[in-house]
Amino acid sequence: MAGTDDVVAAEDDALYVLTAVLLTPAKFPSVLGDDYPEACDALGLAPLADGYGLVLGQDGEGARWTVVVDDVSLVAVAIASWDCGMEYDLSPDERTVVAALPGWPLAVAVAAPNVPAPHDPEPEEADQQPLSPPQSDTWGPAQRRLGADEIALQWAAWREQIDDADFLTDDTEEGEGPGPEGADAPTADGDGEQAGSAGAPAPLTGVRRVLAEARAYVSTPPPLGRVRSSFASGQARTLRADGPGWSMVARTDDIAFVLLDEEPGEVLPVGRGPELPSLLDALDKMAVRPV
Repeated sequence: MAGTDDVVAAEDDALYVLTAVLLTPAKFPSVLGDDYPEACDALGLAPLADGYGLVLGQDGEGARWTVVVDDVSLVAVAIASWDCGMEYDLSPDERTVVAALPGWPLAVAVAAPNVPAPHDPEPEEADQQPLSPPQSDTWGPAQRRLGADEIALQWAAWREQIDDADFLTDDTEEGEGPGPEGADAPTADGDGEQAGSAGAPAPLTGVRRVLAEARAYVSTPPPLGRVRSSFASGQARTLRADGPGWSMVARTDDIAFVLLDEEPGEVLPVGRGPELPSLLDALDKMAVRPV
């Protein structure tokens, strides 16, 4: 998290920096969209190849602003420093400012000292509706993607709730497993012919659809950022894939978790089986990776 002494000039007003995030093909706030172009479009930005940095802060009146800069390296260094517990004065040059957007697209738990409490700018100060984080009491695409973010961040905690013995051990692609904390979490068995069969549980059919669409990404690349690969422990990678109505988080050496728009709050584990490893390897090869 940024220090609140960090100040950047935005539209001739001082901005007290609270935090910052990257908006690049390999790393972007998933609440904004299933892929990088969609996330950029949510902010009215062109999907530049190098991406942007989003600096979130308050002006002298306490109003929330999101300042978009094109100095991605500066923002990346600041974030890395803060993650290591180091101080870093994030003060982008005014010439790097692409836009100053009212509001914050993400929830920020801190506030700048000695200014009024965070609030949206007055209508006369902004020429568009203020950005706001998604509601936490509903379920939809943004909440589904945030749920996948949490699983990727806390993989070990979610993984330990799944007993491999609960997956089927026959020759199907995936077995059935219990969901974390009592969630109903059936998983696909990989039998494509039964994917749409009458009487198949809705979550099971949904997971089969996700696996089919993920396989299609290998032969027909989706929009940039829909499949991302990041560092994991050992020799593995953490994979994140999204599509219309679904998100998948997986480790290349382990299982996968699926979330669906039509299954609010459900986390559906997908057993490794004989097919999943090759799918994950293929997705990893075509995924966008951080530079």
